[in-house]
Amino acid sequence: MSVHSDRTARRNPLVYLVLVAGLLLTITPFLVMISTSFTDQSLVLELPPKLLPADPTTRNYTDALSSSGFALYFANSAVVAVATVAGVLLLSSMMAFAFARFTFPGKSVLFGALMAALMIPGMILILPQFLVARDLGLIDSRLGLVLFYVGAQLAFITFLLRGFFQSVPRELEEAMELDGAGPWRVYWNLMLPLSRPALATAAIFTFLGAWDEFAWALTIINDPDKRTLPIAIALFQGQYSTSWGLVFAASVIAVVPVIVIFVVFQRHFVSGLRSGALKG
Repeated sequence: MSVHSDRTARRNPLVYLVLVAGLLLTITPFLVMISTSFTDQSLVLELPPKLLPADPTTRNYTDALSSSGFALYFANSAVVAVATVAGVLLLSSMMAFAFARFTFPGKSVLFGALMAALMIPGMILILPQFLVARDLGLIDSRLGLVLFYVGAQLAFITFLLRGFFQSVPRELEEAMELDGAGPWRVYWNLMLPLSRPALATAAIFTFLGAWDEFAWALTIINDPDKRTLPIAIALFQGQYSTSWGLVFAASVIAVVPVIVIFVVFQRHFVSGLRSGALKG
């Protein structure tokens, strides 16, 4: 977009109208969740609904935090998400480096197959993945969750990092090679340090994918001690009635780590997007 068209967009009220409408559509469910979490159960379903509760209460939060197993489920989610981030960043950065810097037979076919994997809806793969996990003894296993989440995120994060690695000047790599550096040293001492914004962006996307995932965790985890937070929140819903205040309070608690991680890595996240981490 040119400078002139950019200034024209800033002066156009329709642009602001569209942006505000999009913001309201995005943020309204989140505000309703927060409001309901501070509303007494007897008033949750009253009509007309109120965005600000007349008599806010923290009872839903104390009930959620004191409920049996909630801390364990939170810890399970944290362990699985952190392990997934570590696995994805390690494998995808090495794959992205290979696709960005090396020439080998079948490179285009392999990368095309990787990109084709992005087009397959995840729910279609649930049954074959369950059969594989069963044969490998990964049912009721946190390792089964981590391996699935790593596999699910690998293609997209490799695509993300490959674009960033391609933007690193060749001259830097050639200078290191003149000093006798091999591919591993170039990857470890040049590519990874320069790619911190892209890695931070990839870490946030990967953490969100593992932290919020529900279907696969519900499919393979039967042991109550190995459940993750999304399953725990779903179990707050009763067969005949649901304490929505409790459900939304637990959901707000589940969102807190995501917000903290985004705030911590925000500078790198924005920098990664600006510097071309999303270039294919």
